[in-house]
Amino acid sequence: MTQAVVTSSTIVGVEAITVEVQVDVSAGLPAFTIVGLGDTAVLEARDRVRAAMRACGYDFPNARVTVNLAPAPVRKHGTGFDLPIALGVLSATGQVPRATTGTVAVGELALNGGVRPVPGLLAHAIAAQRAECSLLLSAEALSVVGAVPGLSARPLDTLSALRIGLPAPSGAVVRRVTVPERGPDLDEVHGQPAAKRALEIAAARALGVLFVGPPGAGKTMLARRLPGILPPLTPDEALETAVVHSVAGLDVDAILAGTRPFRAPHHTASTAGLVGGGSPPRPGEASLAHNGVLFLDEVPEFSPAALQALRQPLEDGHLTLVRAEGRVRYPARFALVAAMNPCPCGFLGDLARPCTCPPALVDRYRARIGGPLMDRIDMTLRVDRIDPGCLLRHSEDESSAAVRRRVGAARDRAHRRQTGATAAGGAALLRACGLDSSSRRAVERAARTHRLSGRGVTRLLRVARTIADLDGSDTVTEAHVLEASCYRALS
Repeated sequence: MTQAVVTSSTIVGVEAITVEVQVDVSAGLPAFTIVGLGDTAVLEARDRVRAAMRACGYDFPNARVTVNLAPAPVRKHGTGFDLPIALGVLSATGQVPRATTGTVAVGELALNGGVRPVPGLLAHAIAAQRAECSLLLSAEALSVVGAVPGLSARPLDTLSALRIGLPAPSGAVVRRVTVPERGPDLDEVHGQPAAKRALEIAAARALGVLFVGPPGAGKTMLARRLPGILPPLTPDEALETAVVHSVAGLDVDAILAGTRPFRAPHHTASTAGLVGGGSPPRPGEASLAHNGVLFLDEVPEFSPAALQALRQPLEDGHLTLVRAEGRVRYPARFALVAAMNPCPCGFLGDLARPCTCPPALVDRYRARIGGPLMDRIDMTLRVDRIDPGCLLRHSEDESSAAVRRRVGAARDRAHRRQTGATAAGGAALLRACGLDSSSRRAVERAARTHRLSGRGVTRLLRVARTIADLDGSDTVTEAHVLEASCYRALS
């Protein structure tokens, strides 16, 4: 009887949990058994491992092979256990040197012995670092190991490469990532000064904004320029965001280079597609927009259930999915930009074309968003079509780079206060605002005029505090409150 143990990991939510792949080869009737609460993809590894070993010239033991994935109570998902199972069988039978302590293996095997990458490779690398392992054995491991300090990698293209043994851990190789420097720029938008100001305020503290206006007013064009005025991701934010994209099977190069994500799901997206779910659970668009922008165009056309599922991330900055097999938490702190027409025909309030919708139809159209969700959107702004002459006239509009500098300065100012007041409520927010008698009266008037709830007042103060940061003011003045109240009028 011979045994071998190989360290691997499995994805739970957006984290990887360390798993011991224990292989036992003993005398008895030939059999290949995998235990430890694996899903169908894990159990199918038996056929992939057997075929891959034979294709690479190894001998599959004519004995009883038992693989245990410990800890057994944790449900295991995916095809990433193919490589550690094969390595364990080969080590137990003496066909390759045993994996040294501190080595983590994860990867899928092709029938010809090739090693394929698996989703969540960055999460696996972070789990290896937490387990104090120093070597990651996988396909395309070099693409992510540079983002995890203290971890080196051995990329494998085929199972045959194991014949030469595993090298000692060496320094990590960092890939240089080239990302396009310029995206859609704000200077391409002529007119719409109020909408541009709202975008600047939203960018200064990841606030939510809803644009309401007729077709062709430029709502989508404005929304797509919000990422360009956001500062680059910090190293911690980049790693946190890249893990979510890695688990979803998306490329993480641009994220690790500091580019903030911009997600624009179609209005036919399901609730699971928007906030996450499935079996096994996978992150949705809200989590993929973490530390970036989530753009919902034609927001009333989304499923009401999907829209209402956004309440928790807008309030807490994360999503918690509860399933029979446990709870999964996804990060989801994003700047929400939504766009909608004022009515089904799109021309309510338009000066050029009359609206043909009956009032009852308009009410049903707007009710699809729901009052609780509207209460969680910080700013709502009417965006009308501009005069065609303004489009054809050459003008020097402010660039995204100039606005981005002001946004960065406002974020730095908020960070120096070290209270998190623009993201919190209650006494901390009031202290950060430093309201005097005139600004306090302005808040009370705005709350009564617009019939704001307690949450609405908190959102009003958050916007006012952000405007004060953009102006370089230590306190929130009456002018800041009045400007912030203008963005609650349509709510």
